[in-house]
Amino acid sequence: MGLETLRDLLGARFSTGVSERALHGRSEAHFPPLPPDAVAYPENTEDVAAIVRSCAAQSIPVIGWGAGTSLEGHALAPNGGVTVDFSRMNRILEVAQEDMLAVVQPGVTRAALNEELRATGLFFPVDPGANASLGGMAATRASGTTAVRYGTMRANVLALEVVLADGRVIRTGSRAPKSSTGYDLTALFVGSEGTLGLITELTLRLQGQPEAISAAICAFPDMGGAVEAVILTIQSGLPMARIEFVDAANVRAFNAYGGVEMPERPHLMVEFHGSHGAVQEQARAFGEIVAEMGGGAFQWAETPEDRNRLWKLRHNGYYAARALCPNAFPITTDICVPISKLAEAVEETAAEIAASGIPGPILGHVGDGNFHALLLPDKDAPDEIATAKALAGRMAERALRLGGTVSGEHGIGMGKLGYMEAEHGAGWQVMGALKTALDPQNILNPGKLVPQR
Repeated sequence: MGLETLRDLLGARFSTGVSERALHGRSEAHFPPLPPDAVAYPENTEDVAAIVRSCAAQSIPVIGWGAGTSLEGHALAPNGGVTVDFSRMNRILEVAQEDMLAVVQPGVTRAALNEELRATGLFFPVDPGANASLGGMAATRASGTTAVRYGTMRANVLALEVVLADGRVIRTGSRAPKSSTGYDLTALFVGSEGTLGLITELTLRLQGQPEAISAAICAFPDMGGAVEAVILTIQSGLPMARIEFVDAANVRAFNAYGGVEMPERPHLMVEFHGSHGAVQEQARAFGEIVAEMGGGAFQWAETPEDRNRLWKLRHNGYYAARALCPNAFPITTDICVPISKLAEAVEETAAEIAASGIPGPILGHVGDGNFHALLLPDKDAPDEIATAKALAGRMAERALRLGGTVSGEHGIGMGKLGYMEAEHGAGWQVMGALKTALDPQNILNPGKLVPQR
């Protein structure tokens, strides 16, 4: 009865077709397909509220869907239900240049927003690599290559409109740069992974386009020197816009996938933003650190086209690494540690991967202590898959031992539920209590993030 009500409400914007359900039942993670019972395509907040009210009346699960780029099974439907696909809620509602903010619907992608902003001298800085939807990025508290300079989604979302589990619509935050008026509900929903409400509008903080941008890569003879250069750079207070690490295995993948000819050694990929003088000074200071740590000469990318090619290589790192092992069962990892513990975490992880015999290229946004290993066991070798999962588990345990977190940016979803109690202790139960208070029927993205009930 509940699904028929939605069909009457949405007409052609509601589907129970096998292909639509299958499309919304898979992800870029290693989980098996878990399709919903139906897919709804709202066009405005009223549609979303009506969908949620109808599902609440029938205790039908509701799962938000952005661009399908999540890596921990966030948008899969383990209990069936209705997937709410926000791709038609893709309008940029306002760009307020004087206030340096934009108001958007959740289906707008970061690339679409920045294309719209090109003539304004402003840009939205959070860059997770994938052309993710901004609603999904807020829901998972995404970050990426520029977080070391501009922060994560937590720092760049000023206000939200959210549909709650009973269909009520609330607004959180404001356009003001700061507030001291009660609980920070905006921060509560940013990172809640669709378990507390569905985001239907975002007010985002924008940044001014820097006068000068310059990017470069440099090679190191070993991993230790590259990581130590990162640590020294951050501790020196250099305002890097991006500082990324890729190991020799990733460089080999870049060469094969991207048609480039980088030396097969560990590399740092960096970018400087600011005035022309500031960029030159930052590059000089960073060059001194690189030389001290044994790094080679910079290869510069100063035109927009060259910079785009450079960062396209980095953003395609996942696909490039997978292409090295086309028969692999890819397992992504994502830990973040204090910058003082970065070398220890990377070196221990690299040693364990090397000893396992399983390919596991390492790369990451090391400027904020966040790095990834893409473990690539053979999908036809159950023992290799078990070994890779054990490696991923030890990475998470290592992060906690070193005072870090089991996820720097990918989130929890279904994939990392097993580590939440170890990281948060009794705080995880408090998250569960908040979930119960706001969603007593447990219809919003059940099976994710919080203790299961």
